[in-house]
Amino acid sequence: MPATTTTAKQDPASDHIDGTPANGPRHVAIIMDGNGRWARMRGRPRLFGHHAGARRVREIVEACPDLGVRYLTIFAFSTENWKRTQAEVSGLMSLFRRYITREARALRDEGVRVRFIGDRVRLDDKLIALMDELEAMTAGNDRVHLTIALNYGARDEVARATRRLAEDVAAGRLDPGDVDVETLPRYLDTRVLPDPDLVIRTSGEARISNFLLWQSAYAEYEFIDTLWPDFTADEFARLVHAFGGRERRFGAVKA
Repeated sequence: MPATTTTAKQDPASDHIDGTPANGPRHVAIIMDGNGRWARMRGRPRLFGHHAGARRVREIVEACPDLGVRYLTIFAFSTENWKRTQAEVSGLMSLFRRYITREARALRDEGVRVRFIGDRVRLDDKLIALMDELEAMTAGNDRVHLTIALNYGARDEVARATRRLAEDVAAGRLDPGDVDVETLPRYLDTRVLPDPDLVIRTSGEARISNFLLWQSAYAEYEFIDTLWPDFTADEFARLVHAFGGRERRFGAVKA
């Protein structure tokens, strides 16, 4: 995808399905945390928790249309997660390959469009090929836009985007005087997506861990104690509906 592809701009109310609140979140981003602790509490290895967490993703994706959530972005593997043990990293990469292979047809048939964001340089060729195939297979879908952040870090994303922007300036494709707050987003991994309205982090941690830093500047946040494998569609629905009661002023003062 070219770096200069413009960011999608849409009427927030237009993406909501009949019967759902127009002031609900159009785009929800989730930091899926707590898989390891969930497994440890059951006396099982960490990968057992990751497998349970992967199964939970399907339930949340399936809940999105009825809640009016058009875009769902999930944090699957960060640039910092390479610091984990080799066994866990290898197990996670195997899990990603198995998830894509197992879920591809269902995602396509359910109208889900899948995108991956992050730096693919450190990923193995087989996984990259599966990612490319899934993106191509679901490219015509529009019911739910599922974005999976894999080997993703927001600082890394901004650095890569800035490098591409600088290359365009150096090549004469972009005038430095034209660079403003609308320019950098066109170079981000999420350039075709609207910014998230609501960011949820499970497991009781109250930090954003280098996730969508630019895009979430005006997002609402929910930090909840539930571990990701226990996060149900009902709890997701509760958070989505609670969002509608928030007053979002974006720096302005309500008259």
